[in-house]
Amino acid sequence: MNIHIRHGKSSDLPKIHELVHTLAIYENEPNAVTATLEDYYRDYNDGLFKIIVAEIDADVKGMMLYYTAYSTWKGKMIHLEDFVIEKNYRKLGIGQQLMNFLLQLVKQDNAKLVKWQVLDWNTPAIKFYKKMTQSLKKTGGIVRFSHKYIKKKYNTEKSMKIICTLQNNYILLPHRNLNLRK
Repeated sequence: MNIHIRHGKSSDLPKIHELVHTLAIYENEPNAVTATLEDYYRDYNDGLFKIIVAEIDADVKGMMLYYTAYSTWKGKMIHLEDFVIEKNYRKLGIGQQLMNFLLQLVKQDNAKLVKWQVLDWNTPAIKFYKKMTQSLKKTGGIVRFSHKYIKKKYNTEKSMKIICTLQNNYILLPHRNLNLRK
């Protein structure tokens, strides 16, 4: 199986929209997606977001949708809005390849921070993030990946943090009973 990771393009948007609906169903919010495919086309063409896709045999099986944002404390940052892989294609290394591609873009773009959210009951996603590094820590509802991991993995001296905010029911709250350290 040949997995190809690339920048997304406008012609990928119908599949991206479909994957977002799949994610909403998984998160028990099947009616929460109100953005239409037309909204996606307009906003993509206006440069509001970018996409990374994972293809197998020229068919998109996974994606990351992200945009540039700004941290008043750190400066330029990337917000990873959605990260989805079709169910039958998980555990094949696609997620790690997508994350590696994103982190290379972050490095090239001189962003200081990558931020995203994960539901606190989404154990497969939490395990994926924990597997990326042993330095995963929970601090006040924020999960941090170490600078050492990024520096080692991507050979950069730049100060870069990856923050994953744990999310419960779409409201950012301090989370109880979630111990990410064993």
